[in-house]
Amino acid sequence: MSDNPRLNRIEEKIDKIADAMVEMARFEEKLGNYEKYRDESWARMNRFSEKLDSIEYKVNDNARTVSTINKLFWVLIVASAGAIATNIWM
Repeated sequence: MSDNPRLNRIEEKIDKIADAMVEMARFEEKLGNYEKYRDESWARMNRFSEKLDSIEYKVNDNARTVSTINKLFWVLIVASAGAIATNIWM
């Protein structure tokens, strides 16, 4: 009979250890899910980065095109003004 309280304490400690192991398993599962989420987030960021690089290239190309068109426009304006001035004074 004197062993009964001792066995009860051992059982309580074993129960606490089992609870701790369950909590650790839950934490490991959460950690695994977090790592998966993190990897997916990095993959998404890399895809966005590639899209951004593509957009940046297109914007730079469009800027060069618009700059060329702008220069041609002013050349035409100056040429037209010169032609008009020549017709007026000649």
